[in-house]
Amino acid sequence: MNRFGDEAGPSDAELVERTRTGDASAFDELVARYQDRVYNLCYRLCPNHADAADLTQTAFLKALESLSRFESRANFFTWLYRIAANESLSLRRQRRRRPTISLDSGDGERAPHESIADDAPVGSERLDQAVMLRRLEAALEKLDEEFRMAVVLRDIEDMDYAEIADVLGVPVGTVKSRIHRGRMMLRTILSAPVRASGG
Repeated sequence: MNRFGDEAGPSDAELVERTRTGDASAFDELVARYQDRVYNLCYRLCPNHADAADLTQTAFLKALESLSRFESRANFFTWLYRIAANESLSLRRQRRRRPTISLDSGDGERAPHESIADDAPVGSERLDQAVMLRRLEAALEKLDEEFRMAVVLRDIEDMDYAEIADVLGVPVGTVKSRIHRGRMMLRTILSAPVRASGG
């Protein structure tokens, strides 16, 4: 059974072992299984489509290069997420003095995490959803990294506390505290009046 409960498909552990023996198609399957979720994580941490795509590719390349050191008893999914998270945080630190202003790459293309909007209602309801998404992304950008990461992994990636603790390398109690504080900060930011632009 793989991580998603598909009994017909090979498990992550089986794919890892096949990759180690030189089966490139096995790693391709791992990429197909997790690339959208890794992209989503990178985009939420570095809200730029081009950066998220580069970070996703880097995360998988580093995972492949480090696969010989991966412990089979560990969870491949959380190990991969830890790599992606670390790469994303490294990029954020490098660009701290050059903050990103735009939340969109401007290329007109949707990110994988936005594909659900294709089925969204047209008109004012869809516009309201887009506005809320932008407000949420902007609010997340204002959180300190430790709180932003915890909230993204829990509320957007839907990971459980143990998985998040594994990704972040901290105790479950710390994860719960960061999520609680991060949510409270988000609530405060989102409840503030929206200033009208223009003059």
